[in-house]
Amino acid sequence: MEKRATIKDVAVAAGVGVATVSRVLSGGSASPATRERVLAVAAQLDYRPSALGRNLRQRRTGGMGLLVPDLTDTFYGQLAEGVLACARSAGEPVVLGSTGGDPEQEADMIGMLLEQSVDRLIAVPSGDAETWVPAIRAGMTVVFADRFPVEPSPEPPAGPTAGPAAGPVHEGSGAASVSDLMALDGIAPAPQARPLDAASQARPLDVPAVVADDRAGIRTAVRYLRGLGHKRIAFLGGPGHDRRAAAFREAVGAPVDEELVVFGTGSRDSAYAAASGLFQSRPDLSAVVAGGNVLGEAAVLAARELDLRVPKDVSLVMYDDVPWAELCSPPLTVIAQPGRDMGYRAAELVLRTGGRKQRGVVLPTELIIRGSCGPRR
Repeated sequence: MEKRATIKDVAVAAGVGVATVSRVLSGGSASPATRERVLAVAAQLDYRPSALGRNLRQRRTGGMGLLVPDLTDTFYGQLAEGVLACARSAGEPVVLGSTGGDPEQEADMIGMLLEQSVDRLIAVPSGDAETWVPAIRAGMTVVFADRFPVEPSPEPPAGPTAGPAAGPVHEGSGAASVSDLMALDGIAPAPQARPLDAASQARPLDVPAVVADDRAGIRTAVRYLRGLGHKRIAFLGGPGHDRRAAAFREAVGAPVDEELVVFGTGSRDSAYAAASGLFQSRPDLSAVVAGGNVLGEAAVLAARELDLRVPKDVSLVMYDDVPWAELCSPPLTVIAQPGRDMGYRAAELVLRTGGRKQRGVVLPTELIIRGSCGPRR
């Protein structure tokens, strides 16, 4: 029996990516020449797009997908545990994939999940909104976790990425005000504050998300460091940390010293290079807020290599509470976010059926004070 052509076969024969084939076959954007070439190859290979689209609309095959940037990252492991726990209780299988934080790889994996008729997907997105259009148009139920897709802007963004179309539900006694959460999600600026991202006013995706209250967490950490007398505080970020960087800029106030806002590209080597470069180029800084546990690890290693004592020479706050943070010498002060709960809640959202639109959820963060911060001498 002759093997049926797959979406990957069409992509290879047409000389394009799986995501491009997915967009063309689902009616998404593509140049006329690309669209014509893809459709011609699909016809030549007798590829039936029903597996891509109509199967999703007409029947439920079961199972959900989970895409994260890095399975070795402790936080994403916690998030995955929450998703798997909820899926087990519902009797749902889970297809787990790592995108490596690469938008192209993410787009390819979305195409393959569509090909396999996976009809529910939880993702920590790496690509922009356009990457997710084929999945939404094909009828896949999508929930974002931890962050949102990058929103393209004609000007360099000064704030976080776009938020969910539906208003978030905030939980926890330490919650920010409703206006704060609206600002966090790009719906409107907080009173007497500039918008966190003007581009976030136009949102093409109608997708709920489960995120932590980055703004409140970063703001609390900066206030704590300011209370210890620190004036030159740096932010060390990575991919997907635009919202946290925007919250940091807002917390330190104008004028922001942009030399103290530094980004790595995502790998551990890049994070170490960013931390080391920051310490060497700005010996006057006295405190660092690391935007994630990989960056916190890099900051600890770089400080050790440069003979900087924590907290005597530099204080350190890390976003994410991971097991090794308490084992450091000194133990790290952290902004804890509920990774496992985030995954569980995202799975609950994606499993809910019916016509009612689901609302996003904002989970509280907590500043856990340990020994890595001290008064500015």
